[in-house]
Amino acid sequence: MFTKILIANRGEIACRVIKTARRMGIRTVAVYSEADANARHVRLADEAVLLGPAAARESYLVADKIVEACRRTGAQAVHPGYGFLSENADFADALAAAGIAFIGPPASAIRAMGSKSEAKKLMGAASVPLTPGYHGDDQDPALLHREADAIGYPVLIKAAAGGGGKGMRLVEQSADFPDALASCKREAISSFGDDHVLIEKYITKPRHIEIQVFADTLGNCVYLFERDCSVQRRHQKVLEEAPAPGMTLERRRQMGEAAVAAAKAVGYVGAGTVEFIATSTYDKDGSFYFMEMNTRLQVEHPVTEMITGQDLVEWQLRVAAGQPLPLRQEQLAIRGHALEARIYAEDANKGFLPATGTLVRLAPPAETLNVRVDTGVEQGDAITPYYDPMIAKLIVWDETRDAALARMRKALADYQVAGLTTNIDFLSRLVACPAFAGADLDTGLIERQKDFLFPAAQPVPRDALLVATVGELLWEQHAARQAAQASGDPWSPWHARDGWRMNLSAARTISFKDGEALVDAGVRYRHDHWEITLAGTTTVARGKKLDGDRFAVELDDRRLIASVVAVDDKRSIFFQGSTYSLLRDDPLHRVDAGDSHGGGLTAPMPGKVVALLAQPGQKVEKGTPLLILEAMKMEHTITAPAAGIVKAFCYAAGEQVGDGAALVEFEGEA
Repeated sequence: MFTKILIANRGEIACRVIKTARRMGIRTVAVYSEADANARHVRLADEAVLLGPAAARESYLVADKIVEACRRTGAQAVHPGYGFLSENADFADALAAAGIAFIGPPASAIRAMGSKSEAKKLMGAASVPLTPGYHGDDQDPALLHREADAIGYPVLIKAAAGGGGKGMRLVEQSADFPDALASCKREAISSFGDDHVLIEKYITKPRHIEIQVFADTLGNCVYLFERDCSVQRRHQKVLEEAPAPGMTLERRRQMGEAAVAAAKAVGYVGAGTVEFIATSTYDKDGSFYFMEMNTRLQVEHPVTEMITGQDLVEWQLRVAAGQPLPLRQEQLAIRGHALEARIYAEDANKGFLPATGTLVRLAPPAETLNVRVDTGVEQGDAITPYYDPMIAKLIVWDETRDAALARMRKALADYQVAGLTTNIDFLSRLVACPAFAGADLDTGLIERQKDFLFPAAQPVPRDALLVATVGELLWEQHAARQAAQASGDPWSPWHARDGWRMNLSAARTISFKDGEALVDAGVRYRHDHWEITLAGTTTVARGKKLDGDRFAVELDDRRLIASVVAVDDKRSIFFQGSTYSLLRDDPLHRVDAGDSHGGGLTAPMPGKVVALLAQPGQKVEKGTPLLILEAMKMEHTITAPAAGIVKAFCYAAGEQVGDGAALVEFEGEA
């Protein structure tokens, strides 16, 4: 067994590998970019090596620097994690040439499966079911358009070297094909350095079911059952579960054996995942088709670990060291049900737009035998624009799917994040959605259930407003006590923030903004409590600051525990399993914005302008695409906020922009 390994990755997967390596007595070497100098994976590893600047192409994607880091540290093997160089055959060859073990499959298998088009040919030869499509080498746009027309719409354009939902476009009609192809190729070249695409018939209401396979160097190969990854947004997985709802023993065997055949066809070694698209009636007629093979450990591998009781990273290390698979097929069994939710810094209500910022508060649910949190960040860390905005993976297990769903709902309710926007509230609605709870699954579930998942914004409830008001008062008292302690006269009554007056009791107004609505809370100070008036109704309130930002609050005859996190003028209220957001409003700083129809459109995050879609002076309607901004390897379309005229673009295609930078000078219709 290895005594020291290098992990050529970052974030939660690097931390995950370190955890197993440490348990096995293996020392670890982390690599990092300048942006990750203080990252959690760097803090956890036994030693760390700087690779270069923040951009992945200058750090995590530079194979020569990683090979050199192995030489400098004496690492005997490299675990690539997922993403970056994990499916790069040239990297595997470079390690082999340097006498360093690659904790993954042989380069030949990576090459065979790395091109989706070539993989389809191999799978067809191995009698693995394939979807109808074009997998050829001729990439002439006109030819691709004709092939799509011949296949019949809808079709899916897919980057041949792609993965992770990047470089994929669904095309519903022939007229949309040229623009979709151009966008797909831009994203593919940016993410994978290769704009080769293939075209496949898009199966209506498909299930995405994948099989975990494992092979060793001795010719053994097993499947560790399936995962259902049907719940997706923008072709990226959101929720995964194992086993797949509705899966029969016979269908599991057929899909498992097909996956093993796929692995053996390319001489596979290590952990791999064979992904299938299954029709909505697969549980009745058994229709499923090979989609691709991921020649690495998957993001969602924990659900397989939870139902099998196996540590797949340990299996990887043992196989890479030349040991046989720990178990045979007949020794593997499924116990219970597991779910995984990906916690992202993103705004689900704005098309899942990635968010950046500091994790001012990060309080995940307590880990138990039933609840697991895999993360690469801690409170105080930042989510930057350079990498994937994942905060953590939340995994739950129980004896049945219904029991696991209940645990997931509770764990999401207990997850507290402040400082940036997350998808936690969206995930809470998703697991409560009747379609998901009832296992009515397909890759279009989110769109199909959008009315349930994206409800109209509701006002912050009265109790949460009362908690926010008490929080403001308690924070003021806490700050006053700290100032008193730091002064030369800590017992002076002038430090007190208790509302004392000579005759009448003090009264004031604390104001918040709930969206565009202004909310005024009238506060009257009494001897041992406050009277808070909202919308004409008065509540007797008391409170006590506990640890951190937690408060014990009493509202009339009810007592509760809540948290109020303040970041500048933003307030995050964690209350009874829900999170609410408010802005503290200062009347002295109010500005009457008037009825402005002009101004600029700003960048929602740092990125690069990749295409301008309108002309200066052009008259456009509301929602007209104006430009495409690339950030976090995804394309985001900036649209006109109203009917009006594009006066000018502030940046040219190819230029980098900062967060909040004005992109377009726009004049709305009067």
